[in-house]
Formats: sequence, structure tokens, C-alpha cells
Amino acid sequence: MDKNKIIELLNKDLQDEHGAIIQYLNHAYGIGEGEMACEIEATARDEMRHLDWLAEAIVELDGVLSLERGTMRMGGTQVSEWMQNNVILEEGAIKQYQEHISLIDDPRIKRLLQRILSDEEAHHGSFSHFVEKAKRAGAKDIRGERQDKAAKTLNWGIEHEYTVILQYLLHSYMSKSEEAKEQLADQAINEMQHLGWLAEELASGGGKPNIEHTRVDRSTRPVDMLRADIKIEKEVADAYDKAGKETDDAGLKKLLFRIRDNELYHIDVFNDLLEEAEGKK
Repeated sequence: MDKNKIIELLNKDLQDEHGAIIQYLNHAYGIGEGEMACEIEATARDEMRHLDWLAEAIVELDGVLSLERGTMRMGGTQVSEWMQNNVILEEGAIKQYQEHISLIDDPRIKRLLQRILSDEEAHHGSFSHFVEKAKRAGAKDIRGERQDKAAKTLNWGIEHEYTVILQYLLHSYMSKSEEAKEQLADQAINEMQHLGWLAEELASGGGKPNIEHTRVDRSTRPVDMLRADIKIEKEVADAYDKAGKETDDAGLKKLLFRIRDNELYHIDVFNDLLEEAEGKK
């Protein structure tokens, strides 16, 4: 099969993994604490690994990564309906991976997709079980319609974190420096933690996390990537600092300042990488 066609198929898989991650995180945050929510988050982490493997494969083929979200099924008013939507999503993923495995003749890519397929089949079984489990447990959506200033601040933070997760992952995949690749991926993982903290805080407090992102910098030159990353970190560190000082909620203040301090650390890491990229070290 032509390399460009393989890249096209892998990007379709990448998009659908992206969509599954967001769908499952929404469901986990909507359910709140408990065994089922933890298992759904673990499934989302599986899909994150799949996205990482697929992205690496696309870059190795000199392809351009898609940051679009693929298929999502976000309907349903009952948790059991959410789980049924997850079953249907996994059925679509299984069918698509089977089709792509049959079409692609590169043995390494086939092996990768077969590995991912085995996870999707396991996820299908888990979500099928959760349909009935949710009914028996009377699982409910804990989210509300809270729209006060604190809720808006938390959703602003979620939007930022989602944006930089995508940006740092993209820059990591595109980087030729092993140190930069590793550091960018590490900071993206830290931003994933931030997103989780913010979403859980909002959902448990009667709000509804809105997992959407803004524009992602797609620079490819090392210095341009790092300058963009430093710029966004400086802006958001100031914003977290300002929001933390303005809130009277002690718990929220502590969370915002913790994230601010993490962002300041990212700035230092990225500045070191930029100096190396510019040949100053």
C-alpha cells in the first residue's frame, strides 16, 4: 500500500482514539468518585497510549499528524446509556481496526494495529458489563449547571490544559532532540494531571466540565515551538496567579496556585531547551 494511504488510515485511527479519550473522560468525570469512574479513566489512558503509538508511527512515515477529534457518541441522560454509547463506539473501533489491518501490508504497522485491537476488544467487554452495572448501582450524573465565576475559571483552565496537552504532544513528536522530545512529553503528562484536577473539582462542585481546546501552535522549527510554548506558559501562569488571588475559596486558591507553580516550572524547562536549540549552551 502507498505510504500516504497508510498515513491517511493511521490518522483516521488517531482521530478516533482522540475522540474516545474525550468521551470516556467526560463520562468518568460525570460519574464522580468510585470504582466504575476509575475503570473508565483507566480505559481513557489505554486510548492515550494508542494515540501515542499511532502518532509515533505516522511521524516515522514522515506524515503530518491530525489533531482533529474523530467519532464521538455523547448522548444519553442515564449513565447506563453512556455506557451503551461506549459499547457502540468500541464496536466501531474494532471494525475499523480489523479493516485497516486487512488493508495495510506493512508488517510492523499491522502488528501495531493488532495490538491496539486486542485492547479495544477488552474495552468492549468492560463497557458491556458497565451497562448493567450502572443500572444496578443507580449511577447518576453528578454534574450540574453551576455557572458562577469559580466554575468559569475552572472551565477556562480545562480549555487551556487541553490545548497545551495537544500542543506539547505535537511538538514532542516533531522534535529531533531526544531531550526536548522527552521533556515536552513529560510536561504534557503534567498538563493531563491539571485537566483532571480541574475537571474533578468542577464536577464535584456542581459544574459541568467543558473539554474543548483553543488554537494549537503547529510550528515545526525547534526554536519556534519552544518560544510558542514559553509564551503560552507565561500567559497562563499569570492568569492562574490572578485567579488564585481573586478567589475566596481556600481549596480552589490552593489548587490554582499549585498549577501556577507547575506552569512556572515548565517555563524554566522550556527556557533551558530553547537555549540549547539556539546554541547558547
